[in-house]
Amino acid sequence: MSLLCERCQQAKATVHITDTIPKKRERHLCEDCAEKEGVIIKQPHPTSNEILQQFLKHKTGLGTIEDMTCSRCGMTFREFQTKGQLGCPHDYEAFEKVLMPLIERAHEGSTQHIGKVPATAGETIRKQSGLMRLRRELQDAVEQEDYEVAARVRDQIQTLESG
Repeated sequence: MSLLCERCQQAKATVHITDTIPKKRERHLCEDCAEKEGVIIKQPHPTSNEILQQFLKHKTGLGTIEDMTCSRCGMTFREFQTKGQLGCPHDYEAFEKVLMPLIERAHEGSTQHIGKVPATAGETIRKQSGLMRLRRELQDAVEQEDYEVAARVRDQIQTLESG
């Protein structure tokens, strides 16, 4: 059972206060009434775009990503966000720190497009495609000298090849 705000008697009480001086007393207020009494200061809820920008700033260590510009075509990162398309091949280099995490997420950890297998493809084609993907992962792991990952991928390849 939810309590109603003691002050306005209309909204659901979401702020619960226990005063201990001069004697113990509990109060239950809605956010608006708690703000009016100075108990809390409501912060505006950030938009999803603001949350994404904060995430990208934190993840890349960059200042404002809106200021990033391609030196070849002049496209800004803000334009890319608006249009959803890059202006030239050099934009990948200009916006690399911001784009790479997005590309890796879209390609399941890879930075190169590895294609998809149609749902109507037979089991043999799916198996071959999986082996090709695993061999690329193995090659990348060896190049990165990540031998734990390489061993795990090698075992996956052996499992697929044997049966």
